[in-house]
Amino acid sequence: MRHQRTLTDANRETPGLITAQGRRVALIDCKSRMTSRATQRHAVERAAVNAHLQLVAWTLLPVYYVFDNLDVLTPYDVLMTGRGGPRTPAGSGSPYFLVPSNRSLSFDDTFGGVEPHHGVSTAA
Repeated sequence: MRHQRTLTDANRETPGLITAQGRRVALIDCKSRMTSRATQRHAVERAAVNAHLQLVAWTLLPVYYVFDNLDVLTPYDVLMTGRGGPRTPAGSGSPYFLVPSNRSLSFDDTFGGVEPHHGVSTAA
């Protein structure tokens, strides 16, 4: 437990997915249940944004936040368009950036749409 307290944010905030298409590689941090239906704002922990900005600078790989509704933001988007949210007693109590969902990028515009597969079905 003591060791975990000494970890830097960059070590704790590693994106969970790597995506590759051709020569394009990116890191994805999935944000499940991080969008308020009442206020239509996405929440991203400030420590994650700071760590991911450092990760982008170090690796030269883009980092994307993908939310449940497939909205997409980058750490830079969050930093520039987000507003500081209140610390809450729920969850970790960490400070968050709140970003209006209308400032998000489209998943298909960011990563490309999925081509329908018209191959022969192997189902019996």
